[in-house]
Amino acid sequence: MNDVEELKRFVIVHARAQDLPADLYEGVLDRIRHDGEGEGSWAAEWSAAARTLEDAGDPLAACRCFTIARFPFVDGLPRRTAMRDAWRVFETWRGADIGVLDLEGRLRCWTSGLSREEPRPLLVVMGGIVSTKEQWAPLLLQADALGMAMLVTEMPGIGHNTLPYDKASPGMLPAILDALADQASVGDTYAVANSFSGHMALRAAVSDRRIRGVITNGAPVHDFFTDPDWLRALPQITRATLAHLTGTTPDDLPDVLGDWALTPDELSTLEIPVSYTVSLRDEITPPSEIAHLRKHVKELWVKEFDDVHASPAHLDETRAWLLESLLRMRTPS
Repeated sequence: MNDVEELKRFVIVHARAQDLPADLYEGVLDRIRHDGEGEGSWAAEWSAAARTLEDAGDPLAACRCFTIARFPFVDGLPRRTAMRDAWRVFETWRGADIGVLDLEGRLRCWTSGLSREEPRPLLVVMGGIVSTKEQWAPLLLQADALGMAMLVTEMPGIGHNTLPYDKASPGMLPAILDALADQASVGDTYAVANSFSGHMALRAAVSDRRIRGVITNGAPVHDFFTDPDWLRALPQITRATLAHLTGTTPDDLPDVLGDWALTPDELSTLEIPVSYTVSLRDEITPPSEIAHLRKHVKELWVKEFDDVHASPAHLDETRAWLLESLLRMRTPS
């Protein structure tokens, strides 16, 4: 069972990022007293808010609340039910412009802007270890404005993604590009990959030259994986989520993750721009990670905020930096 106060602290950035009104999410958080079942519980109160929004004819906001009800991961019936309800109301919201890509029944993605007749450059969007693809799906409506094909997905072990989260997980991204090769210009692919998915995108880019740029926020790179003391000192919610996704225990994380680090040689092979947002008070990603990137990545663009992980107090600035980075990557120098 999760620590409720920690859940409340970490979920605020997700509520803000999904544009939920402050009075809504603060009201729900005030009603939550425990992480069990029934009235006053995390899943029950967020699900109740979601049903109210659904009844009011706002399926997107309802989906966002159901998604938070399953936060940080599905660990029993209440959160499993919330996840399924999020999928249900999302289907009510999404229109014909948002398509579906299923890979062998093990990975589902939402898509837009795909075309066999006029394939566009591809933008892949993925959240971190506590994010579902539905959180990012509204971005798909910007495909035409960007002149790109778009795909949102989620990390292994989250939502519809039943792939294992292990050292081989970055191979998921080349598999997605292979599947879209006849509907997008996958040789001109860019990834917006937050936190732990940023690590996956960087590792995939080392060997897959179709990825032409990576934009990430607080991605673990090297020291996160190789420093046992740092792993043991992580917030409980992060340790529990990583243990759940990797099929291990929090105490065994140093043994499981120890060889996932990107080496200096691997980082040095990147011939693409990497845009990296640093939170100076990050409690999840070691502050030393940016030093590895500055030393070994040839083209690195850095934005710093005096904030905690994901810079929740600077979401507007982060969004602006993301768009600026994407446009800069796509503009020939």
